[in-house]
Amino acid sequence: MLGQTICGRYRIIRQIGKGGFGNTFLAFDTQRPGNPQCVVKQFKPMATDPFTLQHAKRLFDQEAEILEILGNHDQVPRLLAHCEEKQEEEKQEFYIVQEFIQGHDLNQEIFSGKQLSETEVIKLLRNILEVLAFVHQKQVIHRDLKPSNIMRRQSDGKIVLIDFGAVKQVSTQITNAQGHTTFTIAIGTSGYKPSEQANGKPKLTSDIYAVGVICIYALTGINPIFPTDPLTGEIVWRNQAHVSSKLADIIDKMVRYDYRQRYHSADEVLQALKTLLPDTSVGNQTQKQPDTKVSTTKPPTQLPGSTKKLLFGSVIAAVLAISIVVIYILKPSNSENFLQYENSNFGIKIKYPQSWERQDINNAITGEVVTFISPKQSDVDKFQEKVTISIENFSGTLEEFNNFLIIDNNKNISKAKKIQSNNSSLANKPGKRLLFTGKSGEKSLQNLQVFTLKGDQAYVMTYTAEKDNYDKFIETAETMMKSFEIQ
Repeated sequence: MLGQTICGRYRIIRQIGKGGFGNTFLAFDTQRPGNPQCVVKQFKPMATDPFTLQHAKRLFDQEAEILEILGNHDQVPRLLAHCEEKQEEEKQEFYIVQEFIQGHDLNQEIFSGKQLSETEVIKLLRNILEVLAFVHQKQVIHRDLKPSNIMRRQSDGKIVLIDFGAVKQVSTQITNAQGHTTFTIAIGTSGYKPSEQANGKPKLTSDIYAVGVICIYALTGINPIFPTDPLTGEIVWRNQAHVSSKLADIIDKMVRYDYRQRYHSADEVLQALKTLLPDTSVGNQTQKQPDTKVSTTKPPTQLPGSTKKLLFGSVIAAVLAISIVVIYILKPSNSENFLQYENSNFGIKIKYPQSWERQDINNAITGEVVTFISPKQSDVDKFQEKVTISIENFSGTLEEFNNFLIIDNNKNISKAKKIQSNNSSLANKPGKRLLFTGKSGEKSLQNLQVFTLKGDQAYVMTYTAEKDNYDKFIETAETMMKSFEIQ
């Protein structure tokens, strides 16, 4: 598929997803100024008999109409095109082309071991529900709400719902000669999929259930396979979270086992959230105010001699303490303790500093697998340097991938400017090294990308830092790159 043009204008760049229903690709629109990127979804009906193909085409056209309506909302990707093409042996393939959302999915904000505050969860819940309310008003069920299908758009930080599972219905049905249709699989993801949806009978409340599970995941930091009450079937989770009873009651109603006992729509949940008071967050206790009575004792106009000595000694001690801290911060990065990271799914290993935070991403759109984030240097540090590993499907040469990265950087990074491009190595394999600058808001960034190819995949390590701090962490980044292994 790489290099192939779909619907007469969308040229496939690389594959970004694969499933039982078909494949997902990143493409360029060859007929629009600047050749903006877009997402092409390929759907393959499991059966190719005339009855199934005819029924699949009807459902496919209906689904495109639904996506066209939903795309009128700013936080749902716009439908750009849908078409069908005959391949070898008269096989019919259907394609949907949608707007590409630049940003990250919620897997970067919600992951195992991290607990969000109640305030953060309430804000996130409102943001998701505001988009879902529009979807439900159109009587559309998403069917596959989970962190990886909820994007945080880079340009404005808004939530965007992607990958509506209803489209997959086209490829998971078999129609017999009498016109009877059966589903071969139930759409949805384990953990986020309620019982009625698992039985092939999704409701609007099935989406409410999935959003409730996302909230529980965010509050507990526990991957959403939760124990249930053996008598009622309800999820048991409150003992794992710091949460007010009011918010917990709302979430419990969202994830009721019986769909009839849940909120019936996203609008209903939004109304319930309005009942939450500002002081419902756990730990938001009223602080005792200090005694503000003004002392009538006149302060001395001159410090006694002993006090002066004590004050002078304190100043010296403070200076020494600050010096020690500065020395510690500026000590060479190679004295850092390193931990081992291994991902057997992608066949990679790397060592990373113990003081750096690790975030597992697995973003099918960008190819990002994991990011390692440097510790804050101070309370006012607004940008933390990071090293990201990406794995992308690519068939070609190192030079061709180098050119692809340059084009990709120019499209997705503000004021991107190449500084250097030369030969290098990664994981003991021939590679290339690309150095460029760019902007993120008001911040000037400097990026180093080192990459290599193995089989039909490109392995990319990207070190991103504020331009003024680039040299401070480059030694650590280089150490990480030298430790990188491909199994």
